[in-house]
Amino acid sequence: EIKEAYAFGFIDGVTTNPSLIVKAKRDLKQVISEIANLVEGPVSAEVIASDAEGMIAEAHDLVKLGSNVVIKVPMTPEGLKAVAVLSKEGIKTNVTLIFSANQALLAARAGATYVSPFVGRIDDISMDGLTLIQDIADIFAIHGIETEIIAASVRTPLHIIQ
Repeated sequence: EIKEAYAFGFIDGVTTNPSLIVKAKRDLKQVISEIANLVEGPVSAEVIASDAEGMIAEAHDLVKLGSNVVIKVPMTPEGLKAVAVLSKEGIKTNVTLIFSANQALLAARAGATYVSPFVGRIDDISMDGLTLIQDIADIFAIHGIETEIIAASVRTPLHIIQ
């Protein structure tokens, strides 16, 4: 699917999910390497460790898979510690599991290259995911933050066009 979408120019980058890759009975590093070689844009590869040291060690291995690999880190205290270290090392990061503007700001201040608010999941709990995206964009603009926003958990065409 990635090859086809990329050939049509539909995608700028790819975010991977280790549980889905394992479910497909594929080797995680092999799949990330294949995707990184296929697309020119960022390829977010998620760490599995739950502690900062483990995340950092995994990140060092994952970035070897392609120059466009971005390390996907969960929005947790340990994840933020890892982001702070990785950003100082020049390793790009994508902080996932963002459910509030405050979390996005914390991630950006830690040095995240990207933040990924879960638009669809926020909609699922009767809140407005698209409003959250706008709130984050407004806060980043006010503070001159260059961290980019990647909408995650996109479920409807409306999430794309707005």
